[in-house]
Amino acid sequence: MRQFPQSHFVNDASQSESPALSGTVTMTGVGGVSTILPRPVAWQFLILAEIENFGVLRRHLGRPRADTMIVDVAARIGTVLSDARIVIAGRDMIEIAFESEARLALDVAIAALETALDQPFDIDGESHRIHVQFGAAAGATIGDRDEVHLIEEAERALADARSERVAVARDVNAGAASIDRAQLASDLTIAIDTEELFLQYQPKVHLRRQEITSVEALVRWKHATRGLVLPGDFIPIAEESRDIIALTLWTIRRSIRDQKTLVAHGHDLRIFINIAGVLLADARFVRTVCALVEASGARLGFEITETSVIRDPESAIANLKIFADIGIVIAIDDYGAGLSSLAYLKQLPARELKIDKLFVTQLTSSNRDPLIVRSTIDLAHALEMEVVAEGVETQAAMALLSVMGCDMIQGFLISRPINLDALIHFLADEKHLAIAADVRAPFNRLATVWKRG
Repeated sequence: MRQFPQSHFVNDASQSESPALSGTVTMTGVGGVSTILPRPVAWQFLILAEIENFGVLRRHLGRPRADTMIVDVAARIGTVLSDARIVIAGRDMIEIAFESEARLALDVAIAALETALDQPFDIDGESHRIHVQFGAAAGATIGDRDEVHLIEEAERALADARSERVAVARDVNAGAASIDRAQLASDLTIAIDTEELFLQYQPKVHLRRQEITSVEALVRWKHATRGLVLPGDFIPIAEESRDIIALTLWTIRRSIRDQKTLVAHGHDLRIFINIAGVLLADARFVRTVCALVEASGARLGFEITETSVIRDPESAIANLKIFADIGIVIAIDDYGAGLSSLAYLKQLPARELKIDKLFVTQLTSSNRDPLIVRSTIDLAHALEMEVVAEGVETQAAMALLSVMGCDMIQGFLISRPINLDALIHFLADEKHLAIAADVRAPFNRLATVWKRG
C-alpha cells in the first residue's frame, strides 16, 4: 500500500488488529506450536475524506483554529476505524487506508463514517457541523502500478462525490473507463427487480415559512459487484435501452410507499421526481402514472427540463397538463443551464421553477449571477410560479436569496441527499430551523448591500 508521511500519522493498524482486517492468522500445530500464516487479503481500500464546508468554517472560526479542525475529524475517524491507517494530507483532507477479505467492508466503513461525522463537533465551546465528503477506491490486488491506480480512482471518486453530494466508491478493476455499457444495461434491468436500487431524499426549505415543504427523490444504484453506480452513468443507458420507463415507474411506486411512511410519522410532504423527456410523449406511461397517483392519492411533483419539452413540445405540453389536472405539481428543473425559451415557458403548466446551481454557487462572488438570479425570480413570480434555488451551500447565499424574494432553497447547506430513515430523524429534529437562525446576521448585512445596489 501507499506509504504515508509519518509526521501526519494518526492511526497505525499494527497497534490494534481486528479479525476482519488482520493480515495474519495463527494456526496451532503438532505439540502446540503456533505458526503464523498470512491471511488472504482480497481487497485493499483507500478513502479520501474532504471537509466540504472548510471555507465557511474558516471565515467563522478564523484561520488558526480552522487549520487544526482536521485533527478533530481525524480523531473521530480513528474511533470508528481503529485498524485503519489514517493520514492528515492537508487542512481539509484525510487519507484512510485499510484491508479486508470482503469488498463489502468498504461500504460498511463509509456508512459508519457518515453516521459518526454527522454528529456536531464541539469547537471552542460552540457546536459546529463539519460536512465531510468521501471518495473511495477498492483494489483486489495491489502492486506498484495498482497503487497509483488506486489513488487515481479515489481522486476521481471524490470529484464525483463533490458533484453528486453522495459518497462514491470505485473499483480499480472495474473503473468508470472500463464500464461495459451493454453489460450495465443488462444489469440495470435486473436491478430494478432485485432491490439494488434505492432512493435518497433532499429537502426543500421554504424561506418565508421556515419549514420543509417538499423533498426531491433521487434514485441510486448499489450494484452487487461495482458498488455505487452514479446516475450520470446509468440514466443515459436507461434512456437508450427504454429501461427508463420501468426505472421511473419503480421510483414513483417507491416514492408513494415512502410518502405513506412519512405521513405516518407526521410529515405530509410532497415528493418531487425527475421525469426524462422521452417519457413525456409516451401515452402508456402517462396513463400508468395517472392510475397510480389517483389510486394512491399521493402528493407528487414532477421535475422536467426545458430541453425535454423541446423534443416534442405538442405531446409534452399536453401530457404535462394531464398530470397537472390530477394534482401533480410541475417544476421546471435546471432553469438557465440550457437554452431557456420564453415561448415554451409561458405554455407549461408549471408551478415551480428551479434555478440551476450553476448560478447559485457563484452568487456571492460574481457580479452577473445575482442579476440573472434576481431577474429570473421576478420573471417566475410574474408567471405565478414559486422559485427554488438549487445548490445552496453557504449562509451568505441563503441570505441573499431571501433578500431577492426566492421562495425555496435546496442544497448542501440544508442537507445532503439522505435515506428515508435519516430524513424522518432530520424532520423530527427540525435541524433546518437552526440553520435559519444562524443566517440572521449575514441576512441583515447582505440585505443592506443588495438594496443599496
